[in-house]
Amino acid sequence: MDTNTDSDATTNTDPTTNADSATPQDTETPADVADTLDAAALDREAAARSGIYAMLATLFDEPDEALYDRLASGAVNETCAELVAASGLDVTPPDLTVAEDHETICARFNDLFTIGYAEYTDRTDGSLHSDGPPVSLYGSSYRPDASWNDVNLDLARAYDYFGLTVDQSARDNHDYLPYQLEFAGYLARREADSSPDAGRARLDFHDRHLHVVADGLAERMAEERGTGLYGELAAFLGRFVTADQTALAERFEGGGG
Repeated sequence: MDTNTDSDATTNTDPTTNADSATPQDTETPADVADTLDAAALDREAAARSGIYAMLATLFDEPDEALYDRLASGAVNETCAELVAASGLDVTPPDLTVAEDHETICARFNDLFTIGYAEYTDRTDGSLHSDGPPVSLYGSSYRPDASWNDVNLDLARAYDYFGLTVDQSARDNHDYLPYQLEFAGYLARREADSSPDAGRARLDFHDRHLHVVADGLAERMAEERGTGLYGELAAFLGRFVTADQTALAERFEGGGG
């Protein structure tokens, strides 16, 4: 797979293109997740965790009208609490209720995650200082120990190992947080359906990538004011990833992650 910044985005973590994967497009209840898997072999806790990752992947994007309506009605908050309760992890669910209108939620998303700023530092010679948005949704931003290319190439190899493809028409990179969350959900879905290597693969993915961006995002968001829904999501992401990683490490390594 090509890791060029102008052409990369994982797309096959959506079950519409891969029968084994978890959908990032819908907020699934535990029963919804379970119904798509072999009931006799189902690991229901892994299925619930898959649903949580899929939900987070959807919510860390600018909400459309349909998603906003589910947020405003309380349906997303209720479903998230049900999934957390079914996950087998001791994690406090987030408060995903919203009082703001759709336009305000979208503006907050853009202010936090997409809009940077530029200012002249020396108007005599036109020197311009520019920054990205206050909070990055890209894993390489939280990896000062690794180059952008190394992070994205490692993720590309992980996606490719499981037969996931890259949409050459999109511009987002492999380290884009929603893609990483979709991949974690995909691995949890495979684990729920008794794939022998998926649990260990998810632990490795946590160790190498997801826990870094989850912790970094939570810390960066805590420094911002008025984050609302996205502050809740970032804090919950940090808690949930830590709990999932620790549970997997205890199972496969006999210790914490």
